[in-house]
Amino acid sequence: MNDAIIPIAICGILFIGLPWLIFHYVTQWKKNSSLTIEDENLLDELHALARRLEDRMSTIERIVAADSPSFRPTLRGSREEDFELSRTEQREIQTSRPRRRDH
Repeated sequence: MNDAIIPIAICGILFIGLPWLIFHYVTQWKKNSSLTIEDENLLDELHALARRLEDRMSTIERIVAADSPSFRPTLRGSREEDFELSRTEQREIQTSRPRRRDH
């Protein structure tokens, strides 16, 4: 009788307890994976702050560029439409990049 209790307990743990534990935590992760209203508000505030800081940086770059003609503002990937390059500048950038050779 005592020898039969251990295999039954192991089968119960494997086929009932373990799947219940896994499904319980999967539903908890799914429930907590969405953003709360506070999180969305914080993201909106951070986005607005990032925009203001980017505008300030572009203002500083314009001021420095006016004082120093050799200064060239850096191109940012997020707002490339703010910096339109002429065709000669684009060719200059393309030719100045080192080319990779695959041997």
